[in-house]
Amino acid sequence: MSTNLDLVRSIYADWEWGDYSAAEWAHPQIEYVFADGPAPGGSTGLTGMVDRLRDFLSAWEGVRLVAEEYRVLDGERILVLHRHTGRGKGSGLEVAQLGGEGAYVFHIRGGAVTRLVAYFDRDRALADLGLEA
Repeated sequence: MSTNLDLVRSIYADWEWGDYSAAEWAHPQIEYVFADGPAPGGSTGLTGMVDRLRDFLSAWEGVRLVAEEYRVLDGERILVLHRHTGRGKGSGLEVAQLGGEGAYVFHIRGGAVTRLVAYFDRDRALADLGLEA
C-alpha cells in the first residue's frame, strides 16, 4: 500500500509545481473522469486523458494542485484532497474564487493508475465515497 501512496505523492510533487507533462504513472488504458465541474465526463486511454487535461488547462494560467491530505481508502484507491491555484486566462478570476478545493481518487493496480476521478467539489467527492470531512 505504501508503494501506491508513494506513487501518488510523486505525481503531486510535479503537479504542485504546475508540471503536468509526465504520464508514465498512467496505465495505457486509463479511465480519466471529471465527476463534476465545468465539463463532466470521461475518456479512456492516455490520449483521451491528455486531451481532456489539455482542454482544461488551456483556460487557466499557473494552475497548480496543492495536496492537503492523502487518504488510503483500500489496497487500490487513494483519495487526495487538494487546493487548486491559478487564474483564468480570459476572466482573470482566481481559482479560489470558484471554490478551489477539490479531490482526486486514484485507482492503482500493478504500479499504474488505471482510473483517475477528478472532483472540483471536495464535498461531493467525500459524499460519493461515503466519507466525512
